[in-house]
Amino acid sequence: MTFLRSRIVAALAATSIILSPIPASAETILGALAKAYQNNSSLNSSRATVRVTDENVAIAKSGMRPRINGTGAIQLQSRDSIEIRTGQFGISLQQPIFDGFQTQNNVRASEAQVRAANESLRNDELNLLFDVATAYMDVIRDRQIAGLRAENLQFLEEQVRSARSRLDVGEGTRTDVAQAEASRQLALAQLAAARAQAAASAATYRQLVGEDPGTLQAPEPLSKLLPAGLDQAITVALAEHPAIAARLHQVDVAAFTVKSAEGTLLPNLSASASLTASRTDSSPSALSDGSQNSATIGLNLTIPIYQGGEASARVRQSKESLGRARIDVDVTRDQVRQAVTSAWTRYQAAREAVAANREQVSAARLALSGVIEERDVGQRTTLDVLNAQADVINARIDLVNAQHSVVVASYAIASAMGRLSPSRLGLNVATYDPQEHYNAVKDKWYGLRTPDGR
Repeated sequence: MTFLRSRIVAALAATSIILSPIPASAETILGALAKAYQNNSSLNSSRATVRVTDENVAIAKSGMRPRINGTGAIQLQSRDSIEIRTGQFGISLQQPIFDGFQTQNNVRASEAQVRAANESLRNDELNLLFDVATAYMDVIRDRQIAGLRAENLQFLEEQVRSARSRLDVGEGTRTDVAQAEASRQLALAQLAAARAQAAASAATYRQLVGEDPGTLQAPEPLSKLLPAGLDQAITVALAEHPAIAARLHQVDVAAFTVKSAEGTLLPNLSASASLTASRTDSSPSALSDGSQNSATIGLNLTIPIYQGGEASARVRQSKESLGRARIDVDVTRDQVRQAVTSAWTRYQAAREAVAANREQVSAARLALSGVIEERDVGQRTTLDVLNAQADVINARIDLVNAQHSVVVASYAIASAMGRLSPSRLGLNVATYDPQEHYNAVKDKWYGLRTPDGR
């Protein structure tokens, strides 16, 4: 038994070295979350999407700003052997005065869209941090399972040698050897599958965090962010989850869009002014040669009477969009409530499973020791030992899965509540503030460079 234990420990140590190179210090889950928050490409894409949305406010505000254009034309004519050269240059100004409140409502709709985009970004952050926590725990779980599979293979190889030794001295049968060999081959296949799964989990971690997982420190459940009960968790989620806030802002967007569409039925008033300078030269010289300057100023009033039904259809369409946006709020609330409830029940079940599986592991190990001793005195068969070992490995794998589920479910609750944020987690990272870009561009009148200098 002492020899067997030493071989098992050696195999497990070797497997750990193969599966995970050991860096100077172990990575923590908070460290992985901070790296993903800074470097994840999908999250950076979401931030860029918000910056694109910010520009819609400046675009909407341009609706009531002046339009200034320069004009120029040069013509050459030939008439009865006379060449006439005409040049005309000018500048024009168009200033909207009243557009049926369309610009005002478009600005408000764009501002609401920015707020919705900011909340959607927060929701993307929640999802990313939860995905990283899950990937982190997946790597730990799959490495542990691969180690257990390697330990199981080492145990079964010892059983094959033991069965052959007993057969050689006439104490065993060929059936015992065949059963032990069959179990060993199954263990080989299971180890290969476990190592493949560990490699796949490491690839997912690399995709989310931006670097390969080294030695990962097993974390505790995120109990500090969890409320006392399910009802409190649901109440917090309905009040704080960014997905719901984003939907509410989308309702504002739809409401202002209705008002903007109604504004197309109202009169439009604008002012215009222009300055024009022209000059005509001819060869040979003609009496019409000379320069002319002109200036105009005026008001333009447009009163819509009938647009073929298009304007009315767009108003009705925008009202239906508003109704759908309000329904979407209820849909999102139901989804958040379901997510909180599901995560909470999984968390409670996983905690109970951890306690039960620990007892199961202890009992299975005790049973294995007893079966081996009974086999040695002829009261049990090799198959009984193999079955008892399978019970031990399965119980230990179940314990690893339960420990994984406890941590993941705790992060799932925090995410479903809308509280899985860098500030609440205490991540050592500068929090991205979308308001900085918005403040830099919302009132810009001109300029081609983005705030970061591109």
